[in-house]
Amino acid sequence: MIITIANQKGGVGKTTSSINLAAAFALMGYKTLLIDMDPQANSTVTFVDRSEQKNSVFDLLENPELTFEEVAQQTSIINLALLPASIALAKLESKLVGEIDGHFRLKDKLDTFKYKFDFIIIDTPPTLGLITINAFVAATHLIIPIQSSYFALEGTDDLLETFEKVRARSNPDLSLLGVLITLYDKRIVIAKDSEAHIRKVFGDRVFKTIISKNVRLEESPAYKESIFTFAPNSKGAIEYQELAKEVIKNA
Repeated sequence: MIITIANQKGGVGKTTSSINLAAAFALMGYKTLLIDMDPQANSTVTFVDRSEQKNSVFDLLENPELTFEEVAQQTSIINLALLPASIALAKLESKLVGEIDGHFRLKDKLDTFKYKFDFIIIDTPPTLGLITINAFVAATHLIIPIQSSYFALEGTDDLLETFEKVRARSNPDLSLLGVLITLYDKRIVIAKDSEAHIRKVFGDRVFKTIISKNVRLEESPAYKESIFTFAPNSKGAIEYQELAKEVIKNA
């Protein structure tokens, strides 16, 4: 199962969800791979020391001779491997434009090693460019994190239009696994109103699990840990564990 987590709007908990959903699967005993396709490399720095990083996913996609084993790094979590990002990924868009296989570069690489894993999670940049398109084409499922705020659904139409175009032309097997409500603060009225609106628009495609606004979730990447090792008894850890179970049930 290959899950792309995407939303072109930044600050919606996309990377947080990628990190912790991947960690949750790994801790449940599933062989899991996290692919960081964001040039900001926030998923990468959560798990590995950038100074020790030799190759990145950019190199893997650019160099046909480079193998998965030469790029992948084992994280501190058993069963969780990482394909790290680097700032060089920002150059990928311009390099893929006009290439006949531009949309399929990640998928073609994944086809050589995806059998090694039960779950593959792809973290994407907050854009709908060729990097995100590659993640859509390579995936079997899409999760859209949406913040419970006044402008929650802003830009969602563009995201869904891209999703449908990819399904129609490049990856008919891609399905919307669910919409994930994030950064939820039950003390704020607008958060409850936003949740109701999101559920009205997407119906049963919205996960039952909601990710609350949580200080521990914000702190854990700074200590290079997932929420499960940083604060295993926190609300954030419990919620991402529940999300993992829901994903498995709905898959």
